[in-house]
Amino acid sequence: MAIPMTRLGGRALNHDNSGAEAEYDRLRDAARQEAAKRSSCFDRAHQAYESGNGGLAHQLSEEGKQHAAQMDQYNKQASDYIFRENNAVGRVGGDTIDLHGQFVEEAEEILEQRIRYAQQNGQTHLHVIVGKGNHSRNHVQKIKPRVEQVCQELGLQYATEENEGRMYINLQGGAAVMPPAPHYGGGQQHGGQGQYHGGQGQSHGGQQQQHGGQHQNQNQNQQQNQNEEIEQVVKKVLPGCIRALRGCCVVM
Repeated sequence: MAIPMTRLGGRALNHDNSGAEAEYDRLRDAARQEAAKRSSCFDRAHQAYESGNGGLAHQLSEEGKQHAAQMDQYNKQASDYIFRENNAVGRVGGDTIDLHGQFVEEAEEILEQRIRYAQQNGQTHLHVIVGKGNHSRNHVQKIKPRVEQVCQELGLQYATEENEGRMYINLQGGAAVMPPAPHYGGGQQHGGQGQYHGGQGQSHGGQQQQHGGQHQNQNQNQQQNQNEEIEQVVKKVLPGCIRALRGCCVVM
């Protein structure tokens, strides 16, 4: 079944990488070309059938099916490619999934797989980057309503985070109440999107800015340790998620 060509918005990447964006666009464009050829074949097949030329109608119908299969293949490549780019180690935490660049149906399938994987591995919550809809027609969020639908079907509570382009899902069936972000008196807090990494309830915001060489070194060492913890968690979670998605996600 063909997947409607509706995705998050004008930007497929949640970071700057013109080369990756170009490759993604190439795959999606190739899928659109195959979709046009498919439609043309099916239209001509219908005309041939109406005119009594059953042999030609069958031939054109089979040709249309081949273009449809190629369209699905290009879309799958695009979906897998952009997922790897947006969810690479260091770009999101182990308890976060970025759905930028996905069509609505693709996002649904990926999210369902990710939720099952997280629950099987004891994660308590999941942050889902759905985008604010700034680049979509009429600035309407397309992914978020489908994420809400998935949560409702699975009986999971969810909430919109302070950053409206992100959602919080409680994977344990309870209320979707996010742990409070840390506050530091007089310091500058970073990570305002409220990311909590590793599924262990550890909140990694910015560190309070301290003055003096000794305090600065302590902050740098602490930040380095936090980054190493996050990277270790993501390395454990992301590869298995991607392998699971490869076998289930049929894309444009």
